[in-house]
Amino acid sequence: MSKSVIHTDQAPQAIGTYSQAIKSGTTVYLSGQIPLVPSTMELVSQDFVEQAHQVFKNISAVCEAAGGSTADLAKVNIFLTDLAQFAKVNEIMSLYIKQPYPARAAVQVSALPRGSQIEIDGVMELPE
Repeated sequence: MSKSVIHTDQAPQAIGTYSQAIKSGTTVYLSGQIPLVPSTMELVSQDFVEQAHQVFKNISAVCEAAGGSTADLAKVNIFLTDLAQFAKVNEIMSLYIKQPYPARAAVQVSALPRGSQIEIDGVMELPE
């Protein structure tokens, strides 16, 4: 099965040797998104809530570029520099992703790219 690159200007450009997402069949593998504003490639702010919203906006843009939406996410991984923000993530996630929710992991890490406080990646399964 071939794979194709998913790209959108509505999400931050890759800042390394990776693609925003790769589609293989009906499965889309989304690279980690951090809270960069696509037009400036700068962090949206230092406020955690604003960062979380921006990450979900970025994830949503990549899902749409792949031909789906956040409703098609099967699995997400959430990386936080402070696990005490877990409740806020749940609250914000519910604004962008509705039931049935994807499978999910949330872990605390010591650092993330560009000093961000949150990063999310995922796997999306498109309708055939």
